[in-house]
Amino acid sequence: MNHTPPTIRGEPVEPLLQLSGISKSFGGLNALSDVNLHIRRGEIYGLIGPNGAGKTTLFNVITGLYQASAGQFEFNGHRYQTGKPHVLAQAGIARTFQNIRLFANLSALENVMIGRHVRTRAGVFGALLRNRKTRAEEQAISQRAQELLRYVGLARSAHTLAKHLSYGEQRRLEIARALATEPLLLALDEPAAGMNATETASLQTLLQSIRETGITVLLIEHDVKLVMGLCDRVAVLDYGKKIAEDVPHKVRNHPAVIAAYLGVGDD
Repeated sequence: MNHTPPTIRGEPVEPLLQLSGISKSFGGLNALSDVNLHIRRGEIYGLIGPNGAGKTTLFNVITGLYQASAGQFEFNGHRYQTGKPHVLAQAGIARTFQNIRLFANLSALENVMIGRHVRTRAGVFGALLRNRKTRAEEQAISQRAQELLRYVGLARSAHTLAKHLSYGEQRRLEIARALATEPLLLALDEPAAGMNATETASLQTLLQSIRETGITVLLIEHDVKLVMGLCDRVAVLDYGKKIAEDVPHKVRNHPAVIAAYLGVGDD
């Protein structure tokens, strides 16, 4: 992965993603209200909150599935109109989904190779003509996909159909496919959901390794213990508003966060 690790830990030099005043409405429902956050290069950034807090909506705005009703969206120094997943994927934002979305009847290798489509140059005509340049590109894609399968611990399963992999293996395969897009920001939607303790520990090690390559990680996760033990900074949403953003131990003890999770009244 061709990314330069940040040289300053704890205080990376600049934001990679910056959201200002992001709001999202669905009819009369305000799912997000004036959300501001910035994710620094080279950090693991956690996003948590109770059910219905707006985490998935914000995640979908960041990855382009939803277009914000208001606010500004800046990524890697450029301002974007949200709601264009292919544009943001090419810009360097890759994502996984809460519900696994693999091509079940394709092999692990083929699933990862598909992730390279945003970086290919052959196009439709190249694929049809099968010229030397196209064949060389396909070979490079296959080689890169095999490297990524080794990286996530699935080298021996390269030719296994995705549907025959274990749950934890399918999760890692999704991450490999996302990494195949050469992301600057890897956005993970509850990657530990349904995992046992061993699988979760393996996931934590993998995400730390990914961060060490210089890739920034955005993590939405219900496993608060994982988030607090892994993330450099954490933001908390409640009823579509950001109520806290800080290093984990400060967020954990924030009165508004405690109230949101435990239902403590304002008094």
